[in-house]
Amino acid sequence: NIQYCMIKCLLDHALNSGIRCYHVAPVLCQRAKVAMSHFEPNEYINYEKLEKNINIVRKRLDRPLTLSEKIVYGHLDDPAKQEIERGKTYLRLRPDRVAMQDATAQMAMLQFISSGLPKVAVPSTIHCDHLIEAQSGGEKDLRRAKDINQEVYNFLATAGAKYGVGFWKPGSGIIHQIILENYSYPGVMLIGTDSHTPNGGGLGGICIGVGGADAVDVMAGIPWELKCPKVIGVKLTGKLSGWSSPKDVILKVAGILTVKGGTGAIIEYHGPGVDSISCTGMATICNMGAEIGATTSIFPYNARMKKYLGKTGRADIAALADEFQQHLVPDSGCQYDQVIEINLSELKPHINGPFTPDLAHPVSDIGAVAEKEGWPVDIRVGLIGSCTNSSYEDMGRSAAVAKQALAHGLKCKSKFTITPGSEQIRATIERDGYAQILRDVGGLVLANACGPCIGQWDRKDIKKGEKNTIVTSYNRNFTGRNDANPETHAFVTSPEIVTALSIAGTLKFNPETDYLTGADGKKFKLEAPDADELPKLEFDPGQDTYQYPPKDGSGQHVDVSPTSQRLQLLEPFDKWDGKDLEDMLILIKVKGKCTTDHISAAGPWLKFRGHLDNISNNLLIGAINIENGKANSVRNALTQEFGPVPDTARYYKKMGVKWAVIGDENYGEGSSREHAALEPRHLGGRVIITKSFARIHETNLKKQGLLPLTFADPADYNKIHPVDKLSIVGLADFAPGKPLKCIIKHPNGSQETIMLNHTFNESQIEWFQAGSALNRMKELQQKSS
Repeated sequence: NIQYCMIKCLLDHALNSGIRCYHVAPVLCQRAKVAMSHFEPNEYINYEKLEKNINIVRKRLDRPLTLSEKIVYGHLDDPAKQEIERGKTYLRLRPDRVAMQDATAQMAMLQFISSGLPKVAVPSTIHCDHLIEAQSGGEKDLRRAKDINQEVYNFLATAGAKYGVGFWKPGSGIIHQIILENYSYPGVMLIGTDSHTPNGGGLGGICIGVGGADAVDVMAGIPWELKCPKVIGVKLTGKLSGWSSPKDVILKVAGILTVKGGTGAIIEYHGPGVDSISCTGMATICNMGAEIGATTSIFPYNARMKKYLGKTGRADIAALADEFQQHLVPDSGCQYDQVIEINLSELKPHINGPFTPDLAHPVSDIGAVAEKEGWPVDIRVGLIGSCTNSSYEDMGRSAAVAKQALAHGLKCKSKFTITPGSEQIRATIERDGYAQILRDVGGLVLANACGPCIGQWDRKDIKKGEKNTIVTSYNRNFTGRNDANPETHAFVTSPEIVTALSIAGTLKFNPETDYLTGADGKKFKLEAPDADELPKLEFDPGQDTYQYPPKDGSGQHVDVSPTSQRLQLLEPFDKWDGKDLEDMLILIKVKGKCTTDHISAAGPWLKFRGHLDNISNNLLIGAINIENGKANSVRNALTQEFGPVPDTARYYKKMGVKWAVIGDENYGEGSSREHAALEPRHLGGRVIITKSFARIHETNLKKQGLLPLTFADPADYNKIHPVDKLSIVGLADFAPGKPLKCIIKHPNGSQETIMLNHTFNESQIEWFQAGSALNRMKELQQKSS
């Protein structure tokens, strides 16, 4: 079990420490085999290969390398021949491992089953965290989830066993906290089917969120393609203190770069201020880098990471990282594509929102801004936890605030919930008293899961359409994301600020300057919270929630019932017929922000993530139609009647009519969910034309055989009307870097032509021609056999 593995690792470290006292030559230390994790004792960290690849690339480029470049280029499939140009070339990479959360793992494993391969080629894990709805409290909600989702959990557990994938059972915790505790390490390259996978950058790894089809490539042993990222440097000086926290760093950066400012880039933190931030604090910053569109974020290996590795039973990994430290930090004199500098000593607590995570405000200003804008200032619910802020330190700082309120006879005026990040965090904060303090102040401890952060919240205190405010320590606050209510004004901030505001009950409270009135009528001011970054004792691992895959899973049966409403085996998409896409109808022309939540909503729809036809009934139901300003109401061009988007798409598919979607800026930002690409493909869509795309979504569309195209002139967005027909011509000569021609046919018979850009490379064009990346994989398998 976990506890045994941790004890064994600590004993091994003690023995290894004794050996190092005799000054064994460093080369022997370098050759020592150190396992990637407790759970895969025969899968080893290969820093020697990383070093070799870095040296090859450094010699070729003849310049200092950023940390991001070292780890990315250190995982190149062919470092000697790979063309490397930031922001332009596509890299072929060999990630070390794959992680999947249960909502996306269903489709990923269904695609892997379709590949016909017997076993995954790299260490892979499934984490059950998305399907647990917050309702009554941790234990009750977990029991209910196990009952409701039994079919899905059984499928994931048996598929994991058959194909060699580790399985973290429901209740184990949020995928990113589990990865930080067990799988991330300095220099690792990990891909995960969740957009907040970059959380692992807090331990010095390149951890990237992807769609399920990308995960299938890696699990199949195929080189994974990524456009060579640019590198944005964030230089940190000074030191965090007082009410300022790591969360404020990323809230500040989000305000600077906006939700698309990091697109196509890795955010690399460096500078003397880094050492003032805990390892889990660095993870918080990296986690929310997803909100600025960044490919991932990373910190250099340092003593804070070493301390965390030791406390989580991985001192052997820290010792090995020490030997290779020169490759786990940036080279002196390396060049960034952009540099932002933040003085942590001057950084004030921030709160971002509502409705977008890049609308940044100092906490001291938010009350006045809310009153001016007409946002509700009374806070209905405060929520702490999530994959972004559920560490031991986060819980400790929140408890430190709560303890002060209790000492003056106060409890939270707002409803208050707590989400532990993992079973290990839950058990440890229970043992150390933090959980009880948070209950005493009025909090409800939820299950170790995503819960309200992703819309898994059976909220009862308001009616849908009721205008209200909530404050969270989460990462996203898009319209309706947490509770499906478009009138909920959600703000994101640090857990300690959430706790303070929940005690006060209003956005107009500034804990740095304002006073509260105790039960005795006396005024008092909250002191800035202080808490240990790690427990003084060892972590309590809690219940054992991990299922090892058997050595031979070939005899394992994976059951998918043909009558299931939750799971559905996949049928291959149709191949391109070799012709231009002519006279396509426009399903919807989207007005404004269109995230993956708008394209494929979560919340109650999560239960259909393994059933493509059923979940397609939520296609674009949150997107605003420019024709009438409404959501889920589009004109059927064949009947001229208005109806729901999915119904209209199904009608077009039934009639054999291809269709397109027209989008605005940064289309598909947010979650990595590939259902936002699978659904339009399943219902007959062929082309998505926008001003710009979010990285993950653009790749997901390509993987499923769709054409994501962008206006060569963004003003051409205004030339297309919902009643027009579109033709994409020149597909017979489809080639990398060559724009495509779009003919717009207006109802009055007139036509005009615009040009559309794309980012397809040669292999991605083959995906389109084959009908999908999975189809192309099968073609190559057949050819090789």
